[in-house]
Amino acid sequence: MTVEPIVTGTFSSPPILHDSPKGKAGSLAVLRSSRKEREPTPIPCFLIRHPSAGLILVDTGLHPSIASDPASNLGKFTTWLMRPHQEPGEDVLSQLRKRGIDPSEIRMVIFTHLHYDHASAISEFPESTLIVNEVEWKYAATVRSPDFKGYRRQQFDYAFDFRTISFDSDKVSSYASFGRTLDLFGDGSIRIAFTPGHSPGHQSLICRLKDRDLVISGDAIYEKSKLEPGASLPGSMFDEHNYKRSLQELRLFSQTYPSAEITAGHETEYYENAPEVWE
Repeated sequence: MTVEPIVTGTFSSPPILHDSPKGKAGSLAVLRSSRKEREPTPIPCFLIRHPSAGLILVDTGLHPSIASDPASNLGKFTTWLMRPHQEPGEDVLSQLRKRGIDPSEIRMVIFTHLHYDHASAISEFPESTLIVNEVEWKYAATVRSPDFKGYRRQQFDYAFDFRTISFDSDKVSSYASFGRTLDLFGDGSIRIAFTPGHSPGHQSLICRLKDRDLVISGDAIYEKSKLEPGASLPGSMFDEHNYKRSLQELRLFSQTYPSAEITAGHETEYYENAPEVWE
């Protein structure tokens, strides 16, 4: 199995969302931070080439329309707050085609969560099975004022093949430092770990490569530096307590298995130096 990072554009979000010494930031703090200088950060997704399950996408990154009309996909408020940018041909569809892959060949899309920068291009995968945490799905589909909570309901309001998974079933077990994981195919190749906190039903993927594990952490960590003890928290958290618990599981995994790769959610330097493929 191999994993390929695909950067689909950038957000220039208020700095407090990434770094907040006081922890979870309220709406007023975010608005005040929006006036500060910003740096663009990458919006990635990941292509898994699985030896038996075929082509799997983790998240979708930004929709192709972001290059010309971001508000049509993200809404006016999110476009104003996050300042998205995408070069023509940078979207996931174009980058899949550059690899000789038609989007219809993607058998499965697994979502770390349904925030608008991770689920922006759901509409482009109508033939795929879409996997999302049951807790995340219920919250995203019912929360009031979703645009102010990180969700754009129009992105996933389609009669597609959505499948929800639960971490309360008898098939869930621990793996290394992760308390609740689900072995997706029953062969240890991909485990989905429950890592809530950033969002109610956030999940990460543990992919078994040739001689080590690779953890697609989603937004459980924005930057690799968050794995260091004493690092400041992001301001963007649904539940600070659960975020800290999930972060601790990632830290312990990193300490126990230093050869393992743990991806960063939105770190420019990390993706500038990432290989074209992890294998």
